[in-house]
Amino acid sequence: MRHLFPPILPALIFAAPAIAADSELYTFHCLWGCPVGAPATNDTIVREIYTLSSNDFTKMADWVAYRITPQTIATSQGDRNYRIDNWLDPSETLAESQYAGAPSALRIDHGHQAPLAAFSGTPQWDDTNYNSNMTPQASALNQGPWQRLEGRERSATLQTGGPVFVYTGPLYERLMKPMPAGPTYHRVPSGYWKIVALGDGRMSAFVMDQNTPRNANHCDYRVPLLHVELRSRLQFLPRRGTAVLSSMDSLVGCTTPPRPLDPPSEITTR
Repeated sequence: MRHLFPPILPALIFAAPAIAADSELYTFHCLWGCPVGAPATNDTIVREIYTLSSNDFTKMADWVAYRITPQTIATSQGDRNYRIDNWLDPSETLAESQYAGAPSALRIDHGHQAPLAAFSGTPQWDDTNYNSNMTPQASALNQGPWQRLEGRERSATLQTGGPVFVYTGPLYERLMKPMPAGPTYHRVPSGYWKIVALGDGRMSAFVMDQNTPRNANHCDYRVPLLHVELRSRLQFLPRRGTAVLSSMDSLVGCTTPPRPLDPPSEITTR
């Protein structure tokens, strides 16, 4: 596992010692520590506007953490100049050519994990367009409930004065049709998770399938934090200590109780 940082990161890194492969990572993008549990071979990238853990096998980030403030938000600007992340070895990240034909063949978009609109007020807004921050995300999901949830992240930031901490990443829970440009083993995510949190312990968590309808209400996909941890196989807020978590559902536009979760599957064959 490599940890990649820009030459100067004022106030970003809170852990003074050198980072060991099995240590926890602290950046100001992560509330109470960054997620724990990604493969040891992952590469950690810390940029001014996000931190991510890039998986060498899937060639996508297992998690992305970002921190929104009123000052980072602005109307989206500039071209969407999607490109390879030159902080990673070419064998460890998707080339833009691997998206060739995918939007029409799979009905997918370049899905930003750290969204452009949350950082259009910063000089680093174009860093959201690296392919390390992208996943092949269903167009209906990306342009529908996922986009509306991202809008609620920004409105919560403006309402509270921020910062709002967000973690997001893919799920690989069933086999999906691969990218048409190959390689054939390239995995397309089956869904996505997201955690939105405030420094006072208020938080909301969501899981959405790739086949979530465009007109779906993001609030219908709220889940407990433990649910995300079990499905993503990551631990969040590792330095939470005795801090008590509470709901921030109303701040992300959800005013009704969450839907009951489906019961866990059982082994039925005898």
